Amino acid sequence: MKKAKVAILRTTPKTVIDDYVKLCKLAGIKKALDPSKKTILKDNITWHYLYPGVNTTPWQLEGTIQALQKNGFSDIVDVHNNTVVTNPFKGEKLNKYIQVYEKYNIPTLYNFRKDEIEWIDYKPKHKLLALHKIFPEGIKIPEYFIDKNIIHLPTVKTHSYTTFTGALKNAFGGLLNTKRHYSHTWIHDTLIDLLAIQKEIHSGLFAIMDGTTAGSGPGPRTVIPHEKNIILASSDMVAIDAVAAKIMGFDPMKIRCTAKAHELGLGTADTSQIEIVGDEDIANENWHFEVGVNFATGAGRLLWNSPLKILQKMLFHTPLVYLFVFASAAYHDWLWYPIKGKRVVNKWIKENQWGKLFKSY
Repeated sequence: MKKAKVAILRTTPKTVIDDYVKLCKLAGIKKALDPSKKTILKDNITWHYLYPGVNTTPWQLEGTIQALQKNGFSDIVDVHNNTVVTNPFKGEKLNKYIQVYEKYNIPTLYNFRKDEIEWIDYKPKHKLLALHKIFPEGIKIPEYFIDKNIIHLPTVKTHSYTTFTGALKNAFGGLLNTKRHYSHTWIHDTLIDLLAIQKEIHSGLFAIMDGTTAGSGPGPRTVIPHEKNIILASSDMVAIDAVAAKIMGFDPMKIRCTAKAHELGLGTADTSQIEIVGDEDIANENWHFEVGVNFATGAGRLLWNSPLKILQKMLFHTPLVYLFVFASAAYHDWLWYPIKGKRVVNKWIKENQWGKLFKSY
């Protein structure tokens, strides 16, 4: 059986755009995607504010676009999603995506705008693990996504609910609407179901992950940033997540979303079965990252995974959910970011080589 392939490279701010082009070639982007189809860039706005290690970087976006164009992909669009806790319009501005879109004439769409993208009923062919129980009224997906390539653009970071977050988690926003928080108790099985759906609807799947600055601790937002200077790419969503998880210090065969996806044949999580190309020695690193919780994610864990989960329908399926949205915004945006986050960002921009590159956009 042919091994899954993950490309990894070390990079620098001076070479990062060219390195992304090289990375995509090593990972086989031309074979993974159909050049006759439109290609969706699914960036990752985990937090609308700039914070190192959390969101798709502008050089990740630019390097991906150059790699596509140099490999004959000319029909490219960026699609944003909305969440109850992040603002995509603020996010694309503060994280400097707009400058990249304009430079390469890349149009943007928003999957929550009914005049741009319609959501339709979809019956997956794959036997589902969770979505049919979470949404018994039926599953809806963006019609626009069907028969198009998609490239996920996550970063290397930990997550308080899923241990790590990467290519699998990046589909969460694009394929589920703003009621996606219903699925947090069953998040691992939800990600597996979404991968199965992606394999059914897309003409090609690819992921390009930025680890120039990686995040450890209470992710996905309030992480501790670490300069790591690596980038990864693969056409196997499970394999790229497994390799990134292993580098961070986790065993992907002990994390349900990757291990179960491997078991079901949706990808490769056993890193001994993955071919590493590029700077192969990086795959043997162990960064000893840790998963942490903050006030907001700790409360989420209690309500989604403790006996308190019996209150979910009352708390999250009614207007009461807006109390939690307000509490999350109050903690992250109005308390943690001004007191702690802003200092980290300012230091990163002034002193870190990647922060200085960000400022140059």
